[in-house]
Amino acid sequence: MKLTRESLLDGTFHAAVRSSLGPGVRVVTHAERAAQVEAFLARAPRRGRIWVFGFGSLIWNPAFRFVERRTARIHGFHRRFCLWARAGRGSPERPGLMLSLEPGGSCAGVAYRLAWRAAPIELDLIWRREMFTMAYRPVWTTAYTSKGPEPALAFSANRQHERYAPGLAEAEVARLLATGSGPMGRCCDYLFDTVEHLRQLGIRDRRLESLEARVMAHGALRRAALRPARPPARAARASSRGHRRSR
Repeated sequence: MKLTRESLLDGTFHAAVRSSLGPGVRVVTHAERAAQVEAFLARAPRRGRIWVFGFGSLIWNPAFRFVERRTARIHGFHRRFCLWARAGRGSPERPGLMLSLEPGGSCAGVAYRLAWRAAPIELDLIWRREMFTMAYRPVWTTAYTSKGPEPALAFSANRQHERYAPGLAEAEVARLLATGSGPMGRCCDYLFDTVEHLRQLGIRDRRLESLEARVMAHGALRRAALRPARPPARAARASSRGHRRSR
C-alpha cells in the first residue's frame, strides 16, 4: 500500500485503510471534509499566505503540491509518538505508533507554502490524508523560518480519539516501533526515515535519535537487518524535482 497523491484522490488508499480497520471505523465524510477545509481557510491569519508544517512523513513524502519549502520551527508543540497505528505502518496483530504534536516545547521540521488559488484543492488532499479518521486536530500556528514567521497549518493529536496513546514509556514506544508492521511496511522505517531526513536538513531531534538507537538494539537486531538499503537522499531530490515540475 503506497501513500501517494494519486492513491489519495482515487480512494484506493482509504479503501485499504478501511479494509484493515474494519467497517466499524468512523471516517470523515466528503461533506464534513469540505466544511472543515472551508472553515479552516476562513480563519487564515493572513489572506494569501497558507503554509503547512511537516514534522513526520510530510517532510519526506508530502504528496501535495507547493510553491516554496523552508525549514522551520514552531513553538508550543513538540513531536511525539502518541497515536496507535493499526493500519498503514501497523495492524491489529502488530500495532505500531505514529507521530503527532503534543502541547509544550517546540518542534523543528519543514514548512510548505501553498499557492493561494490552489489552497482549497491542496488542503482537501491534506485533509484526505491526515483527517480521514479524525485522529488529528488541525491548528493554526506560527512557523519561524530563516525568512521570518509565517502562519502555518499543523496537525496535533486529537486527545479524545481512540487512537490517542498518552504516557507510554520510552521502552514500550521503542518495542512498538520495532515490532509494528502493516500494509505500508514496518513502523521502524517510519522512524528511520524521519530521523534521516531531519539529519539531512541539519535538524537534530535527540529524543527521536534515542528511540532510533533503542529500536536498532531491540531484540539484538542490527539496523541492517531492520532496514533495506536504499538511497533516500536521491529519492528526496527526485521528489523535490517532481514537485517543482508540477507547479
